[in-house]
Amino acid sequence: MHFEKQNRDGKITIIAHANGNRQPLPALWLRERAPTPDQLDGDTHQRLINPHQFDVDLHLSAAEITGDALYLEFSDAYQAAYPSALLASWIEPPARLPEKIQWRADSHINWRFSWPDVQTAAGHFAAVEQFLKHGLIILTDSPQRPGTIRQLAKRFGYIRDTNFGQIFDVRVKTAANDLAYKPIALGPYTDNPYREPTPGIQLLHCLRNDTSGGETTMVDSLACVARLQQLDPEGYQLLATVPVRFAFQDRDDSLEVDRPILATDARGQLLGLHYSPRLDWLPLIDEDRHKAYQRARKTLSALFVDPAYELRFRLNPGDCAMFDNNRILHGRTGYDDGEGRRHLQGCYIDRDGPESLYRRWRRDQQKL
Repeated sequence: MHFEKQNRDGKITIIAHANGNRQPLPALWLRERAPTPDQLDGDTHQRLINPHQFDVDLHLSAAEITGDALYLEFSDAYQAAYPSALLASWIEPPARLPEKIQWRADSHINWRFSWPDVQTAAGHFAAVEQFLKHGLIILTDSPQRPGTIRQLAKRFGYIRDTNFGQIFDVRVKTAANDLAYKPIALGPYTDNPYREPTPGIQLLHCLRNDTSGGETTMVDSLACVARLQQLDPEGYQLLATVPVRFAFQDRDDSLEVDRPILATDARGQLLGLHYSPRLDWLPLIDEDRHKAYQRARKTLSALFVDPAYELRFRLNPGDCAMFDNNRILHGRTGYDDGEGRRHLQGCYIDRDGPESLYRRWRRDQQKL
């Protein structure tokens, strides 16, 4: 990347050239990136100024470009040397997270990471990187004691408290307030799609599994939605835009939120889904759109249970599945509680926990 100074009609503009593209850099954009210690705290990397108060008509009054820096002066009298490499990192930031890789049931992926290995720096990094790429890891050989899930979760982030508590027991209960506490089969779904925000990551730690049923199922919604988009572009758009009401009620809580099934980030990139056929209610829309919506929803539902996409496995005592709650839909096969007990403990952490760990490691490596 290189920079060019342009002076037309008394107006100075800095132009960035990268990959054949020519990008003017607004003075306000440059000014809020002031790199000097009187503007930016060296310890916290937080601003000591408020750029929201800059004059709308702020402009460059002088500029000089050398090989490794731009010397800029602004109309508010601020002047500083801007390292070219620093500006380049703002214009084309390096990849801060690994690229998400879609997977199917027959993808050759090593999901399993031994809990003792995850205590090492190398093992921890490998598990985090795998999780960010594929949205799922299975921790093995962990202690089988109740409450161990707190230790597992804190290795990757901070536990979020919800109406189910900091940790919750997934086993058969009388007067259950959720179908997860009955031994019936559960199709693929998102946990808590009625919460704002939806829990980002879920962990399920197996303490006991004496039944022949109760197999865990996982499916990568990114792969399924990509296929839906190929088969039914119109249906994809409806699922991305029509808000659905998700609702949960029990004796203590009444939680509701309206949102589309497809979940996207601030840039419109697909994160995954808010999906739970037992909790969603479609709004009243005209019949033609309803039929088109239903076709798309039915296609997606079939993809989620297609053996080509659905991963099915048994959680044994000491195993802990950790998965992105929006990207990876989870479920289970039914089981007979009279045949044997099945007891998992679960909790939630925020999605930014593993992301922060990964960025920190990359930052520290650059300093070496």
